[in-house]
Amino acid sequence: MFLDPGLLRKTLFLDIETVSAYPSFDEMPLEMQSLWEDKARLLQKGNSNVQITPESNELYSLKAGIYSEFAKIVCISMGFLHFEGNVPQSIRIKSLAGDDERLLLQDFSALLTNHYNDPSQHRLCGHNIREFDIPFICRRMAINRVAFPPILEISGKKPWQTTHILDTLDLWRFGDYKNYTSLRLLAGVMGIPSPKDDIDGSQVGAVYWGGNDIDRIVTYCQKDVVTVIQLMLAFSGNDAISASNVEYLNVTVE
Repeated sequence: MFLDPGLLRKTLFLDIETVSAYPSFDEMPLEMQSLWEDKARLLQKGNSNVQITPESNELYSLKAGIYSEFAKIVCISMGFLHFEGNVPQSIRIKSLAGDDERLLLQDFSALLTNHYNDPSQHRLCGHNIREFDIPFICRRMAINRVAFPPILEISGKKPWQTTHILDTLDLWRFGDYKNYTSLRLLAGVMGIPSPKDDIDGSQVGAVYWGGNDIDRIVTYCQKDVVTVIQLMLAFSGNDAISASNVEYLNVTVE
């Protein structure tokens, strides 16, 4: 296939789940309400078929979770491949999750610093990771005053200086940047079982604020990580790893 199998070594595969920072628009501080109204007006532009008032709770519930200024991370799931010789044999998955975003990010930063600290040797991989997960993590680290590990010191870097970030969406584009391909679609066309068998990204906020069901969110997030790993195996000409060879390590929920 088109991907060098060697890239799968020393790679941390990851996915994040995010929710609005507050349960509803009305529960935000007044200053943040005003700032959200400004953001909502921008979102409304060019969408004349949908009449939504800027202060709408519905708009906040639907959209705030994808904007790092108005959201927080509640789960980071990570996976890595275990090799025997040159052959990947199993997948190991671990998650950091909970209500305390700062603690979650501190733990994640420490993990990267201790085990994935060299951008010339280590890699981070995910789906649409360049445009969503990595920028989101970095912005939330800045907001929470969390020290950046070396592998995330990418602000102002040129594309050739961030080759340690592997993105399955970028790899699938083959230079075509006109369209977005979802992880679910890409998995489907590659013959990999869909990870979306419980909730989807638009429901994570409701699951979190409606019932604080962190375990359900973690399960959803972990399935995405496994799917990304299986995609990268396919891209490199390797066989898929069976579900029986996926090991779930301790999950930290704070």
